[in-house]
Amino acid sequence: MALTFAPLLPLWAIYAALALVLALMAAGYLTRMRATTLRAAAGLLLVTALANPTISREERSALTTIVPIVVDRSQSQLTGEREGQTDAALAALQARLADDPMIEPRVVDVATADENGRAETRAFAALSEAVRDVPPSRLGAAFLITDGQIHDLPEDAGGLPGAMPLNALVTGTDSEYDRRIEINEAPRFGLVGDSLPVEFTVVDDGPVDEHTNGPAKVTARINGQVAAEMLVGTNLPTRYVFDIDNGGENILELSVAPVDGELTTINNRAVQIVEGIRENLRVLLVSGSPHSGERTWRNLLKSDASVDLVHFTILRPPEKQDGTPINELSLIAFPTRELFVDKIDDFDLIIFDRYQNRGVLPLLYYDNIAQYVLNGGALLVAAGPEIAGPESIADTPLSAVLPAIPTGDLAEGGYYPEISETGERHPVTRYLPGSGSEPPAWGRWFRSIPVGPARGETVMTAADGAPLLVLSREGEGRVAEFLSDQGWLWARGFEGGGPYVPLYRRIAHWLMKEPALEEETLSAAVDGETLTITRQTMEDGAPDATVTTPSGQSITVLLTETEPGLYRGETRVDEMGLFTVANGDLQRLVNVGDPDAPEFKGMISTTATLAPLSAETGGLTQRIADGMPPIRLVNGPVRPGNDSYMPIVETADTRLESIRSLPLFNGLLGLAALLALISATWWREGRS
Repeated sequence: MALTFAPLLPLWAIYAALALVLALMAAGYLTRMRATTLRAAAGLLLVTALANPTISREERSALTTIVPIVVDRSQSQLTGEREGQTDAALAALQARLADDPMIEPRVVDVATADENGRAETRAFAALSEAVRDVPPSRLGAAFLITDGQIHDLPEDAGGLPGAMPLNALVTGTDSEYDRRIEINEAPRFGLVGDSLPVEFTVVDDGPVDEHTNGPAKVTARINGQVAAEMLVGTNLPTRYVFDIDNGGENILELSVAPVDGELTTINNRAVQIVEGIRENLRVLLVSGSPHSGERTWRNLLKSDASVDLVHFTILRPPEKQDGTPINELSLIAFPTRELFVDKIDDFDLIIFDRYQNRGVLPLLYYDNIAQYVLNGGALLVAAGPEIAGPESIADTPLSAVLPAIPTGDLAEGGYYPEISETGERHPVTRYLPGSGSEPPAWGRWFRSIPVGPARGETVMTAADGAPLLVLSREGEGRVAEFLSDQGWLWARGFEGGGPYVPLYRRIAHWLMKEPALEEETLSAAVDGETLTITRQTMEDGAPDATVTTPSGQSITVLLTETEPGLYRGETRVDEMGLFTVANGDLQRLVNVGDPDAPEFKGMISTTATLAPLSAETGGLTQRIADGMPPIRLVNGPVRPGNDSYMPIVETADTRLESIRSLPLFNGLLGLAALLALISATWWREGRS
C-alpha cells in the first residue's frame, strides 16, 4: 500500500493556503484567541482536502527468469561424437528447466559463418542477440553447449549482456589429439614466372605422446598439381618456395599426411590464394615483306597495353644488290643471332607474317625456333603465297613443329571463312561474332593455302572444308597456322568486315596459354550458397562431377551442356572451407569463406577457454562426458569459484497487474469531517 496525492489546485496555491493557515494559527496562539486549535484543525483539513490524498494498492505478479541456451552448431562440432553429445545435453537441460514454470529458456543455435562469411564460432554475439530485448535483471544464467573453440570470447564478465552466471557444457574428451597445418606468412600477389616464399607450421594439438615422434610429410599442390613433397618437423616454422606459372587465381594447397588416432583430417590442409600477375608479354613479329595485312597485326598488338612488341620487316634480303653503299642506307641489319639464339627464350610469342626462307636466317636458326616451341614457346605462322613456293619455311627444320604442310598450290576465289564443327567447341572460335548465321555475317576472303593432312585441331575452314586455321600443341609449346593472308579484308571493312580483333586476340592468348582459352578445363565458383561447376571440353560429353566437402562428404553433380563444349552444374553448399571438385582427370579446388578461417585451426575440445569466465561469474564449466552437473536456483549474488553445480539466479522483477486506490477526502466522508470541525469551532465560540 502507498499514500499518494493528486492535488486539485496547483501546488503553489496549496502551499500558499498552508502558509496562511499556519500564520493564522500562530497569530491565534500568540493572542490567546479562543478556539484557535479547532480553527487550525479546520484549516489544515481544508488544505489536506485540496491536496486530495489517496491510498493506493498495487497487485503484481512475478516475472519468469530468462535463461539463454547457446548451442554450438559449428563445423568443429561435427567431429567424433560431439553432435550426439550436444543433442543429448540440450535435451537433458531443457527437461530439467521445464520442471520450473518460472524459468523461461531461450535456445539459439550458432552456425559457422559470421555476417562477413568468415568461418568462426561467435557464440557470445549470438548470446547478446538472443537477449537484446531482455532487461539484465531478468537474466538468471547463460548456458553454452560447445566444444570450447569460441572465437569471440570476451576479456572478462563485463563483456556479457548482464551480471549472470555462465555455465558451459563442453563436448569431446580431454584425451583428443589432432595434427593440423597452418600458414604463417604467404604472398597474395606474384608475377608469373617468379618464385615466392611461404612459411607454414605443422602443429600437434593435444597430449604429447607417440603421435609426435618423427617428421611430418607435407605435400604442396598448386592448382591441384603436386609441386613438392617434404618431411618437416612439427611445431616449427618451415619455409617453402613455389613458382607461379599461371596468371589469375592460383591456389596453393599444403597438406600434411594424417596420423593414427587424430581427431579429424579437415584441418590437415591449408590454402593460400595467390593472384598471378603477368608482366608485359614480349612478342616478336617478323614480316617477310610489306603487304596489306602487316599493319593489321602490328596495330592490334601495339594497341594492347600488356604487349611489348618487337617488329621487323625484311626490306632488303641478302640477294638484293643494287650497289648502294651500306652507310647510305636508312635500314638496320636484322639482328638474327641476337633474336634467335641469344634472346629467343625471352619472347612469349614469335609471329612469322608471310615470311619466306630467303637466306636471312640460317637453317640452324630454324631449328632453334623449333626447339623453342618444343620447350614451351609459342609460334604463329600467318601464311601467304610464299609458304607454297620454293622458298617456303615448311622446307626448313621448322617443319617439325608445323601442324599443316602446304601442298605447293594456291586456292583462289571468294569464300566465307567458317567455324568448323571442332571450332564450335573450341574457346578460340566458339561464338565468334557473326558465326551464328549461314553464311556467316562477315565478308569473304579470296585466297587460302591448301595443305596435306593436318594434325592438331582445325577450328576454321576455307572453301570445301579445307583447313584455314589450325591449332596444335607441339611438345610443351603451341603453334597456330593461319593458312591465308586475307584477314586484312575484315579490318578494312570489305563486305561489312569481320571480327578480326577478337579472333586474332584469342589466337595470341591461346598461344600464350591463357587459362580461360584452354580446351580442357574445370572451374568452380561460389555465389552465396551455390557452387557452380563449369567444364570446358572438346569431347562429346562430360561425366558427372564429384564434390568433396570439407567434412569429407561426397556429392555428385550432374553437368549439362549449356553451350557447345561447355557443361555446367550447380549444388548447394552449407559448409565453409576447402571443397575439391573432380571431373574425369581434372581436379579443381575452391575455397568457401576465408581460407585462413579460425574455425579450422583448433579442433580439439577444451575447457580452458571458458573456465576462467565461468569462475568469475560464479558459473561452472564441465565436460558432458563427466556427467551433467545439478542445477540450483539461488537468490542474490553467486559466490565465485563454484565447482559443484550450475546456478540460476531467480529474478525479483514483477509485472504490475492492477492498482486499487481510495481517495481519503473525496465525497461525503471528507465533507462530513470538514463540517464537523467548523461546527465545533462555532460551538466553542458560542459558549463564550
